[in-house]
Amino acid sequence: MIDEITDFLFGLKMTILSAVFLVIAIIFMILGIDTPIYLNPAWGAVIISGIPMLLLALTRLIREKWISSALLIAIAMVASLLIGEIFAAGEVAWIMALGALLEDWTVERAKKGLRNLINLTPQTGRRIVDGVEEEVSVDEIKIGDTLRILPGESVPVDGEIIAGTSSLDQSIMTGESLPIDKEVGDEVFCGTMNMYGAIDIRATSLGENSSLQKLIDLVKAADEKQAPTQRIADKWATWLVPVALIIAIVAWLVTGDIERGVTVLVVFCPCALILATPTAIMAAIGQATKYGVLIKSGEALETLGALNTLVFDKTGTLTYGNLQVSDVIPVNNDLSQTDLLKIVASCETLSEHPLAKAIVDRAKELEMDIEEPKDFKMYPGKGVSCSNSYGKVYAGNAKFLAENNIEVDESYLDKLRSEGKAAIIVALNDGVAGFVGLSDVIREDSQNMIQSLHDLGTETILLTGDNAETANYFASQVGIGKVYGNLLPEEKLSWIEKLKGEGKKVCMIGDGVNDAPALKTADVSVAMGSVGSDVAIEAADIALLGDDIGKIPYLKKLSNSTLFTIKANIAISMTINALAIVCSVLGLLNPVTGAIVHNAGSCLVVLNAALLYDRKFDDSIKKIDSENLEHSHYHFHTDGEHTHSHEGVEIIDEIVTDNGVKHMHAHKHALSRQSCEAYHN
Repeated sequence: MIDEITDFLFGLKMTILSAVFLVIAIIFMILGIDTPIYLNPAWGAVIISGIPMLLLALTRLIREKWISSALLIAIAMVASLLIGEIFAAGEVAWIMALGALLEDWTVERAKKGLRNLINLTPQTGRRIVDGVEEEVSVDEIKIGDTLRILPGESVPVDGEIIAGTSSLDQSIMTGESLPIDKEVGDEVFCGTMNMYGAIDIRATSLGENSSLQKLIDLVKAADEKQAPTQRIADKWATWLVPVALIIAIVAWLVTGDIERGVTVLVVFCPCALILATPTAIMAAIGQATKYGVLIKSGEALETLGALNTLVFDKTGTLTYGNLQVSDVIPVNNDLSQTDLLKIVASCETLSEHPLAKAIVDRAKELEMDIEEPKDFKMYPGKGVSCSNSYGKVYAGNAKFLAENNIEVDESYLDKLRSEGKAAIIVALNDGVAGFVGLSDVIREDSQNMIQSLHDLGTETILLTGDNAETANYFASQVGIGKVYGNLLPEEKLSWIEKLKGEGKKVCMIGDGVNDAPALKTADVSVAMGSVGSDVAIEAADIALLGDDIGKIPYLKKLSNSTLFTIKANIAISMTINALAIVCSVLGLLNPVTGAIVHNAGSCLVVLNAALLYDRKFDDSIKKIDSENLEHSHYHFHTDGEHTHSHEGVEIIDEIVTDNGVKHMHAHKHALSRQSCEAYHN
């Protein structure tokens, strides 16, 4: 009950109302309007801001055994009231409320990302009992049960495939950009998406033991480890309170004037000190927002300047996460690159596989005439076949061609794999016609950004769920020396904890659900805001709204300047307080004038912090127009099961199931969420 009252009275509306009462009291003083003490307008500020502050101080002292800055301010407020100085009491209470409000804005942690992650957990599954299929709640599934997963459905529990082949999108767990081919005996993870063929699995892990639930638990645990940042004034309150009381009592006893003692308490209140950190943080956050960087945590800015190790995910971070045809390698002397691309594009035009779509898109970009295939067949997890004017065509992996008695020269595949590329083998009639390599695209500014970080003395490391060969290739392209591949979410988290255990200050940059635990655990975390998952964005301290990782060095410079401003504010506030205390003891200030001087110090701190807002750190970093800059948003839902608009939406993938058509779509909108609410409901 006490917490609810405190939260309400310390809220924005009540703090504004409290300020209104103080302004009226000031106007009355300026105009010389005398009112009975019980009708002083400053009572409004005392009641609205003073009561929750008094409750907060007593709660911390009695329940938590914590001497905080709120206790000193409460003592000053009560002392002012006892000698009839209502304005002084209301002023110190309001400054405390304002500081609390500003800090709440800068350190508030959204929980939406964790809810989104929990919502990824499937609620039902198709259980096979004596050959009969039944849909049951996941709570009814037991270890050893046989489950069927159709195309477009999520895997309800961890399991092992016992029948069928398919490709599964495991990006939620590993961050890999490509669906992974699966066959009998392979492991599948809860929450991953079955893309193509129907598969039967045997349940091996349930509920809290499932891979997705462990991922959720990792995010929860990492979030709980993040201790709230204490205000500097609260850290110093243990000695501020007794020192203030001693000086006030000595001043009273020596001079015989209780008003001097109360004035000492009023000017001793660390209100400017309370405002020193949150105002600088808010100015820095505003500065970063102008450049397309969303900073959600004040402590992230404080820590960022001291970091010495920066850890990257690969897909969607250093790369765009979009596959493109990189190599067309004919091995049949009668075929040109154009012929080979036409052959495979014709065969893949009816396929829904991402590799197939990339090949067809490339052929369309080159304005090729794509021939309609005949006798098209798709073999989930393996490849496709068809007939066209060139003959009988096979396109797929080495195992698929071996099943069709076609020998493959592995040297071409080894070369493509060493360069981090996926490969499609194309066979015509009874022999290999060539190879098509596909690769993720490295962001243009990745290499320069890594070099800038190295110039600032920062170590860079790559942690990715991709295989080691792919990881090593991309790391070499951008200049990262330390690389660790084939990592699951808990392994990424373990590496972050290991680096922190070595005394390093670690910043993690990622974009996927699988990065969320590591993002939460790192000292500072950055998510790619446009393409990144909601879970990753909410887990991170900072989001790059334009996905411009070139802004990482700018962020470090901004953090350094913010720390300097905070320290300068602390020095200013301490100097003003010291001078005001001396003046109070000498009788040069009374509680009202002391409150005014005290308020002036707070204003000076705020003005100094405001200068940070327009400071320039890097001429190469440009402001963004947050209302007009467009970015893509990807959304998945069952066809027909939505309440949002599809006007102007590009459907980028469709999966046909027994329950209808499921599809993903992309649309563009300004960074302001309100500009596209119709697409999110």
